[in-house]
Amino acid sequence: MNKTSSRVWLVARWAILIVVLIAIYLPLLMIVVYSFSSAKSVGGEFGTFTVALYGKLFDNKKLLDATLNTLIIGLISAFVATILGTTASVGIHYMRRNFRAAVEASSQITVVNAEIVTAMGFFLLMIFMRDFISLPVNFGMTWLIIAHIVITTPYVILTVSPRLKQLNPNLLEASMDLGAGPMRSLITVMLPQLAGAMVSGFALAFTLSLDDFVITNINTFGSNIDTISTFVYSGIRKKGIPIEIRALSTIIFVIVLTALIIYNVVKNKKAKEQKKSF
Repeated sequence: MNKTSSRVWLVARWAILIVVLIAIYLPLLMIVVYSFSSAKSVGGEFGTFTVALYGKLFDNKKLLDATLNTLIIGLISAFVATILGTTASVGIHYMRRNFRAAVEASSQITVVNAEIVTAMGFFLLMIFMRDFISLPVNFGMTWLIIAHIVITTPYVILTVSPRLKQLNPNLLEASMDLGAGPMRSLITVMLPQLAGAMVSGFALAFTLSLDDFVITNINTFGSNIDTISTFVYSGIRKKGIPIEIRALSTIIFVIVLTALIIYNVVKNKKAKEQKKSF
């Protein structure tokens, strides 16, 4: 490959990268920009610069309640899913090869399954437990948290399992040879090495819970519990999306971006310190 063709290929790669980045981030940037606008819709005339939407956001009780519900469901389900997913990953890692393949495949059913099928499965399970077994259960916050735990735990397994394969097995064996039991070795030796993967799994689980609509919408049957996604959907069906959602979206975007920057800075700093120690 000569210099001319290599330069053309380099320019083409950069052009493709820029187009993809614009396609991904332009809608987000438009929401951020128009959160400071008096315009009634995104994409039209900008109008005047104002921060009034942020004031209206904190006056919109229904939207704030939906946001609180979303955070409660997301944080609890992500925390439990991280614990269950990490424990399951360790168990799967130390299984016999034949059983391991079967369990790994079954743990990813909700990942590859259509979300509408999973949602209807939870819905029918609730109806069965309530109406046929007469269990004291009902559609509500607890049921949504359980549903979100089930759908997010496999993603934690997907995140933690590759890190487990990179660990030095001799460290765990040395810990037990020195007198530590399996549980103490797990907590003091293995979990610190899995901390990064667990944080990533928690972030992924929380994001998936925050983003979920189908399962949440179907499994809030008659409970009058709204999350951000169901609130926006009901607004579209009735009288339109409240413009305050632009301010809320901007706040969420800034918080997530800040958290990612801090996480990567800390991660890079630790990596440099480890290199220096060696």
